Formats: sequence, structure tokens, C-alpha cells
Amino acid sequence: MRSAGRAVAALALLGVLATSGCGDGDDARAAATTPSAENLARAATDRFLDRYLAADGRVVRRDQGGDTVSEGQAYAMLLTAAAGDGVRFDRVWKWTRAHLQRPDGLLSWRYGDGRVADPQPATDADLDAAQALVLAGQRFSRSDLRAAGARIAAAVLDHETATGDDGGRLLVAGPWAVAGRIVNPSYFSPRAYTALAATGRAAEWAQLAQQALAPAATALPPDWASATTATLARPLAGPALASAGPPRYGFDAVRVAIRMGAACDAPSRAVAGRLWPALSGSDAGLLPRRLDGPPAGGATRNAVALVGAAGAARGAGRPADVTRLLDAASKQDSATPSYYGAAWVALGRVLLTTDLAGRCPSS
Repeated sequence: MRSAGRAVAALALLGVLATSGCGDGDDARAAATTPSAENLARAATDRFLDRYLAADGRVVRRDQGGDTVSEGQAYAMLLTAAAGDGVRFDRVWKWTRAHLQRPDGLLSWRYGDGRVADPQPATDADLDAAQALVLAGQRFSRSDLRAAGARIAAAVLDHETATGDDGGRLLVAGPWAVAGRIVNPSYFSPRAYTALAATGRAAEWAQLAQQALAPAATALPPDWASATTATLARPLAGPALASAGPPRYGFDAVRVAIRMGAACDAPSRAVAGRLWPALSGSDAGLLPRRLDGPPAGGATRNAVALVGAAGAARGAGRPADVTRLLDAASKQDSATPSYYGAAWVALGRVLLTTDLAGRCPSS
């Protein structure tokens, strides 16, 4: 599936050969020193983990008050599984299981001051953690990890989905969001659906994939929306309209293009590709943005915005732009380090340019 990753590596190699002006032996040495997509992904993973992973397996948001969120634990699990780092994976999962996992299998979303600060789950973290456990079960030949992933996957279907007006299944933002059918489009994860369908209830995961393919009514997706069916959503300024100001494409919605761009199926990647015209300009690194595309007032430059644009570029079939934008994101995070930026630089490289998180069934 990762044709873009192979194309990026090929383009990098061609660039070295075209500009070296050396003989065959020198060409070979130059090619050998060109960083591969996998090496870049592993290096970005190490930078995130070295900076934010504590010795006990807790991911600490050092630049956001020193708390921990289930999202960060899931990111670290997915990255360590992709890197084949069983030692760090076990450390992260052990801490997550001991401190965040609820009796129903889902993960409490926030931990601080030595205790769970908010027991409500967040669906994106639950999906990412379940996908990571299934991947780790395969990578490390461990049935216990696969079973743990299957348990979380079943809990997502049981507690974090709602029924649409048309009878279809909708992925909502958490158990708290079922009654109001509140959705966060950046939680939709076709790659997770593909991986978790193998653990059971495949037809239900297929229904969620149809929601992920819902056509957008605006140039860019909102951070939050309310849904009545898979194809009808009303943008919200925040959960239950709690946030001031109009709906925005912000630090949540930026993940839509990444998750869709990394999908196994062409229709999902096309969703990411449709965002490319709005994200392809010189202001691609700015967040938040208005839903019609331009940066909103007070927008600032952030690495994750550039990774989002790279996801859109992958969906649009532009591998050279994927490389350019991911390189720019890495430079941005080096200049202004952040937990969220570092996590998504690593995840973007893993998901958009390599097979480290698993090959698609058709590849």
C-alpha cells in the first residue's frame, strides 16, 4: 500500500544521482548515505519518545503542564509497535493498563497529579491503542496483546458508537457523546478499522468506514460536528457548542488529512486529496483555519499543520510534496518543540511514507 513511501525514497535517490556528477562508485556511496523513509520515521519516533516518554512508560506533555492523556499513550504504543521496539512498547502499555484502563476496557482520557483527572474516554485514543495492540501482537508474536486490542475494539463498538437516523452506525467522540451524536472527524481512522475488523464484528467496522467517507460540505473539516447520518453533519464550535467563536479547522481537524491520506482504500485517500487545494499554499503551516480555507485570525505556525498538509498531498498523489512538507514539519518542530508536533511528525512519517504500521490487505 505504501506506494507513496516507495516513490518518496525513489525520488530522493534520483535527486542524489542527478546532482552528484560522480562516477558509479561515488554514486553508490551517495545513495547509501541518503536517509530512507523508514530511517527518517524511526529517527522521528526516537525524538518524540526521548523527549516525552518517562522511564515508567508515561507520556508526559512537558510543554502543556506535565499531564498525560490517553491519546499520547496510544501514540507511543503505535510508534513503538511500528518500530518493533518491544521493550518500550511493554513499558507504555503496562503504565496505560495500570493507570488509565477502565473496567469496560476503554481508557480514561486524562491523568495528572498522580491520579486520573477525568475518567471519560476519548475515542481516538481507544482506536489508536487497539490498533497498536493488534499490530504489536503481530510484530512480537504475542496473542495476549492481540486479545487486549480486541477487547478495546469491542468496547469502542459497544460504547463509542451511536445509531444514525438512517440506521447506520456512527463513531462518536466518546460515551458522553452518544446521546447528542457529537463527532470529531479527526477520530475517523480507516487504517484502524481495517486492522480491527480482523478481530471480529467486521460488518460493524465497515459501517464506520462509510461514515469516514462522508462528503464534506466545506473546504476543510471542522474540529467538532453533530451527526444525524453518515453523510450529514453540522459543524460545531466545540463539544456541545461550548467553545466561543465559529467552527474552525484546528488542532483536532488537522489530523483528518493524515488519517485519510494513510488509508488503505482509494476512496478514503480521495477524501484527503480533496483537502489539498486548501492546504497547498505557502501558509500550509498555519493553524487554525476557517472552514473555507484561509488561516483564521491569530493563526500560528505549527509542525502538525504541515503534517496535515502532507496527508492531503498523499491523498492527491503528490509524493514530492509529501516529502517536502514532512521535512518542513521536522524543521518546525526542531525550532519550536511541542509534544503534539513531535508526535505527529513521527506518526506522519510512519503512516504516510512507510509500511511500519502494517501493510494493507491488498499490498
